[in-house]
Amino acid sequence: MKNQFIKTTSLIVLLFSAFVSCTSDTEENATDVDVSDTDTVITELHAAYAEFNTDATDIYLSNGGTTVTIETTGLPNHETVYWGEGNELYREESGVATTPSIISSNNNATTITVDATPNLTGSTVSTQLNTIGIAVSGASIFNDQEGNGALDQAAASLDWTGAHIGPGVYHYHLEPKAFSNDDKNLVGILLDGVFLYGRKCNATGTYPTDLDTSGGHTSVTQHSDGIEEYHYHIINELYATTGSYIAFEGPYQGY
Repeated sequence: MKNQFIKTTSLIVLLFSAFVSCTSDTEENATDVDVSDTDTVITELHAAYAEFNTDATDIYLSNGGTTVTIETTGLPNHETVYWGEGNELYREESGVATTPSIISSNNNATTITVDATPNLTGSTVSTQLNTIGIAVSGASIFNDQEGNGALDQAAASLDWTGAHIGPGVYHYHLEPKAFSNDDKNLVGILLDGVFLYGRKCNATGTYPTDLDTSGGHTSVTQHSDGIEEYHYHIINELYATTGSYIAFEGPYQGY
């Protein structure tokens, strides 16, 4: 009986020790996960957001300062044939095979929420159809696809600044010449929270030669207060028959 008691007691001690050990490991692992997944909190918007058209956009910190929300009417502040005749911003473009919709009678409103600090962990995510970002003009940015096919199938409907309505909201596929034409100007913000600039680099004044597969690199911009930060550029390669440059093909780097 005594030996049985000792064996039983020893077994209980071993089980209790194993339970404590597993509990400790779990708690430590949980703490590690919590720390690594903590979002960066900011208290003021990045200086680049000051470039956006305030008549069309409302931009503010959200989710306790971890994200930025951009609400836009989607109404660009520049001329295009897609405003429709009679509008003060209407621009006659006889060579454009316009789609039936015009901006003046189309619902272009869009809202996106992006990380205030992009999650540049090395993973990439492909772009999808529809809005992939908001331009400084207030209108949407789309990728290099139109519907289920390549953009060149719809190139004839693109206006002078690389945009059209077809279908849905007015949006840019190509370098938006209305506010960025072979320069270093800010183009907009993409869904991963990374800013998109023109074909030239602010740090050198020339076309960057160190871009990754997304058209991004790390350098000083006119909005980074002397600090290097990761951002995208419109890649300086003509796209198919359009005679211009894709705004952003992807993949995203900041998710």
